[in-house]
Amino acid sequence: MLNKKIKILIVDDSPLFRKMLQDNLNKISDFEVIGTAMNADDAMAKIKLQKPDVITLDNEMPKMSGIEFLKVLIPQNPIPCIVVTATAMNAFEAVNNGAVDFIKKPSGAEFNTFMNELAGKIRVAKISRVRRLVSSVPSPSVIPTNVTNFDDRKVIAIGASTGGTEAIIEVVKNLPATTPGIVIVQHMPAGFTKMYAERLNKICKMSCIEAYEGARVERGKIIVGAGEFQLSIAKDAKGYYVHSQRGEKVSGHCPSVDVLFDSVADVVGKNAVGAILTGMGQDGAKGLLKMRKNGAYTIGQDKDTCVVYGMPMVAYNIGGVVKQLPLEKIGAEIINQINRG
Repeated sequence: MLNKKIKILIVDDSPLFRKMLQDNLNKISDFEVIGTAMNADDAMAKIKLQKPDVITLDNEMPKMSGIEFLKVLIPQNPIPCIVVTATAMNAFEAVNNGAVDFIKKPSGAEFNTFMNELAGKIRVAKISRVRRLVSSVPSPSVIPTNVTNFDDRKVIAIGASTGGTEAIIEVVKNLPATTPGIVIVQHMPAGFTKMYAERLNKICKMSCIEAYEGARVERGKIIVGAGEFQLSIAKDAKGYYVHSQRGEKVSGHCPSVDVLFDSVADVVGKNAVGAILTGMGQDGAKGLLKMRKNGAYTIGQDKDTCVVYGMPMVAYNIGGVVKQLPLEKIGAEIINQINRG
């Protein structure tokens, strides 16, 4: 039996962009564009009639923006949506309101790269779990209020992909300001990682920055890997710091979770805690296994709370995960491990 094609609805107010997307997506053998819509009202009508598997959604539309559309759609009809946006803040707000992913709107010269990336995101979206109610705040009572046995040898490393922008927030938002340094790789384009770090800085008890070469890994600080730069950790007489350097893709990504986790395994060893969260593929799985073999405590997000149970599944299957947990319990488990000294 032949696999069914992924049915796609394109929602965009630009006739030219709708046509370009339709023509190019229809050239892909496992895709079928079943319709296009020029605004939210048009989209709602076509969703009822055509029942798409995945929606590509322009954020900038007249009358109702893509984000406002998501607020109406997702509680009623949780269809996987990929938001096409020019700005990072709109992307994060869209994911917070139920989009499974986002993609940066291309300039003319970037269109072929954009289409390749969009095709991959559509395939991931088809198998994604859409949350009807999106919460980015774990219960404060779950997180211990202090870190009792803190020392400067400890480092927390987190990796994520699809669905990770909100998952990371759930893990780190209520961690105490005394928490050991955290290093994060979330698959994101250049520019978006800076805005994401700024978002975390506003809502977390810890401070947060985008990685730069030589940044110190310190108590109370979160460092987010920069888009198109590989992030790794190193050590000198003063303690830990990061390398943030341009490089080739590893495990299909730059930044790569495997690059980060490999370095944490080598440099931090048994004093590290690692967590691999929602995401497609296997980036980070081998790195997490290496961390575990080198004595680190490792955590994997469970299937039921993942948007895409890919990276954590592979890590678990190859033996890289000490404990698998629902998302809302990961922050507390990190602190419990830090407190054990």
